[in-house]
Amino acid sequence: MELPEWDMADNINSKEAVYAYLEAALAENNLETLFDVIGAIARSKGMSKIARDLGLNRKSLYKALSRKGNPSFATMTKVLDVLGYELKILPKSA
Repeated sequence: MELPEWDMADNINSKEAVYAYLEAALAENNLETLFDVIGAIARSKGMSKIARDLGLNRKSLYKALSRKGNPSFATMTKVLDVLGYELKILPKSA
């Protein structure tokens, strides 16, 4: 029996899910995990639209968000901005 490959993007269908995935990724303190989550969120919202909003072609965006893409921090913050999110630095709570 062959099981279909699980894709996080198929399970991101609300603002609450996007936020939960981003929060969990940030809690990991691992940029690769964060970039994977941002890529999945972008796929769930439509790569063509996001690429167009960023002034990129879809293929370039897929490449940037792939595991081998090594996207810049600037690219990731731009993707987050298009998705309606921003990163903030807050002091740790006691």
